[in-house]
Amino acid sequence: MIVDSHHHIWRAADLPWLQGEMVPRIFGPYEPIRRDYPAAEYVAEATACGITSAVYVQANWPLDRCVDEVRWLREVHAETGWPTAVVGCADLFDEGAAEVMRRQAALTPLMRGTRLQLHWHERPEFRFADAPDRMKDPVFLRNIAALADLGWLFELQVFPAQMADAAALVDGFPDVTFVLVHAGMPVDFDPAGIEEWHSGLSLLAERPNVVVKLTGQGTFVHRVDRPLIERVTAACLELFGSRRCMWGSNFPIEKLWTDLPTLLSTWQDVLSGRSTEEAADVLAATATRVYRL
Repeated sequence: MIVDSHHHIWRAADLPWLQGEMVPRIFGPYEPIRRDYPAAEYVAEATACGITSAVYVQANWPLDRCVDEVRWLREVHAETGWPTAVVGCADLFDEGAAEVMRRQAALTPLMRGTRLQLHWHERPEFRFADAPDRMKDPVFLRNIAALADLGWLFELQVFPAQMADAAALVDGFPDVTFVLVHAGMPVDFDPAGIEEWHSGLSLLAERPNVVVKLTGQGTFVHRVDRPLIERVTAACLELFGSRRCMWGSNFPIEKLWTDLPTLLSTWQDVLSGRSTEEAADVLAATATRVYRL
């Protein structure tokens, strides 16, 4: 059994960021994905690789349409049986976000959590948030508190330099599970950058309500980089343990530089050096438990 803990599907017309003139983005040029990526295409690719369940993660619809996104996914699931679970989005800096999330929860039992990307970097094309410390905003914190009542998790997307603030955020909500996206987004690979990432990762690993996704490692290098995957796998397993690590494809973003069989087989090959139990945790068991599949 293989669970893809992080993928997207979309209709390009719903995503303004896919339309108009291309602009510099975190994952580089993206002309090949400026099109529909429907469930049928993803499911065909996933099932051919042995993927049996999949978690859809929000794809940056306009924030005023985040309920429409969930409504559409409900329809897709009714037609195809996919995705297996949904992580939506809401404007967590808005006082009305808790009500929006309750509306999403009422639409479908597939809902498992929410993501609002908080990553900020000195390089403008790497930024999503408009400041590095947005996770300290009092309205944001009140909305994170609402997740416990919903039984939802929060997908935490930050760079290493933000991990100390992220640890403080996690400490404030021990009843909420935080999912660290893309293994903490290592981007600077000089010794200082690697040390900053590893130290931040260690800080978050000390919090038992944080789990980590082994995803998105082609984002900055634009290829399937086996040494990088080996480094990320080793660090995450050492610090979090396999029961708090899960694999995901990040498709179709990673489709920009690879196909799904190549991506998955590289991670499987790296995991083949681990115990059977560790590999099973990363490829299925952790995501099955965390997302209640």
